[in-house]
Amino acid sequence: MSLREFVAKNLHCLRFGRLPVPALALAAVVAGCAQPPGTPQAPQDAVTTPAQPPVASPPAAVPAPVPDSAKPLPAPVPRPAHRPALQSSKHFARASWQQLPGWKTDTVEALWRPFLANCRSIVLRTGRPVSNTAPQMADPYAWQQACAAARELPATPTADEVRAFFEHWLQPWSVRGPGGEQATGLATSYYEPLVHASRERGGAYQWPLYAVPADLLTIDLGSLYPELVGKRIRGKLDGKRVVPYDTRSEIDRPERQPPAIVWVNDPIDAFFLQVQGTGRAILDTGPGQGSTIRLAYADHNGHPYVSIGKWLIDKGELTIAQASMQGIRAWAQKNPARVKEMLNANPAVVFFREEAVADPSEGPKGALGLPLTPHRSLAVDPAIVPLGSPVFLSTTQPNSRQPMNLAALAQDTGTAIKGPARVDLFWGFGDEAGEMAGRMKQPSRLWVLWPKGEGVPAPAR
Repeated sequence: MSLREFVAKNLHCLRFGRLPVPALALAAVVAGCAQPPGTPQAPQDAVTTPAQPPVASPPAAVPAPVPDSAKPLPAPVPRPAHRPALQSSKHFARASWQQLPGWKTDTVEALWRPFLANCRSIVLRTGRPVSNTAPQMADPYAWQQACAAARELPATPTADEVRAFFEHWLQPWSVRGPGGEQATGLATSYYEPLVHASRERGGAYQWPLYAVPADLLTIDLGSLYPELVGKRIRGKLDGKRVVPYDTRSEIDRPERQPPAIVWVNDPIDAFFLQVQGTGRAILDTGPGQGSTIRLAYADHNGHPYVSIGKWLIDKGELTIAQASMQGIRAWAQKNPARVKEMLNANPAVVFFREEAVADPSEGPKGALGLPLTPHRSLAVDPAIVPLGSPVFLSTTQPNSRQPMNLAALAQDTGTAIKGPARVDLFWGFGDEAGEMAGRMKQPSRLWVLWPKGEGVPAPAR
């Protein structure tokens, strides 16, 4: 098989890992983010729009401590003449702060420390070449002045101080749909699960979570074919040919198994951690007993995700109503001899890298390379929302009509997160977060908060 033939065959293969929880449930059934005194003057953009009444926002989430947020930034870098700010975009329309429901009541101080870390990540990207394959990051030149001014605020500013800073330096832009109207999208949620594991195989600990195999090839197609920017395929060498990598059943053969980081005591827990793409493992026995490690997404075998719930339905083992995560778990407990058969119906496998859990309050790292903050980090479509941008989300509580309006940071991406106002909110760690995330499938509207005088929201160019 030639490389181009292999590309054509595998373009449908999306990243399997960290699907939003409602998407996971669906896939299991049917599927194969006033001026403070002394603040420097920011560029002004006057907008007159009718005000909307404020709506209640959720309680503040405790922000994860981010040491980088305290480090000094270099002097602002002037925008090069050959990289002017983008002045128009079909994806955005100028808005006003009065149009953001609940903006005046949101506990925006919870966003401040992650925002400073975000600033550092963005502004230090000046002068770097723009990748053909990485997600599109926010234009670093647009953020030089605003991020420098952020250092003038106290280390722990009040909500009013943070709100005044954003209103002084940033301009809201509503995310628009194909017809130019404000887009109504879908808000889902994801979380970081916990599994019980051992570094040694034995007893109940029979279900491996693998490191990246030494023979796995990951090919960035954007460097080969410009029309395929952002696409990657996985495979292995067979002589001089690139062929598809092993399926789940092939990988599990003793002669093909990659190194296992841990062995999990429950096959369904191990499987659903792969679907989330990251998680924590508490080591119950053996080396490191009692400690907790993080399993971070590293790569995957390139095969498309296939629903095990649909497989159970097709086999007549479960009805559609029964094919929930709980139903799949119950079936596995009653049919232990057939669990491997069920899991092998899905050929996709996620590979992990081990990370220390230095601070339990920190989430896993998102696509921006920074720890995610519960209730304040969003996965977005970077083709529309530049990664790293602060945003304002208007949605409702999980499985409810109660408004949930909050400022957040666009820090992550995901396979299913495509289109305007489509977001995936990081809910946090553990079973309670998973329970809430599993119910989150709500309508959403989105605004990008962009520096004044720097054109429309845009990626690095």
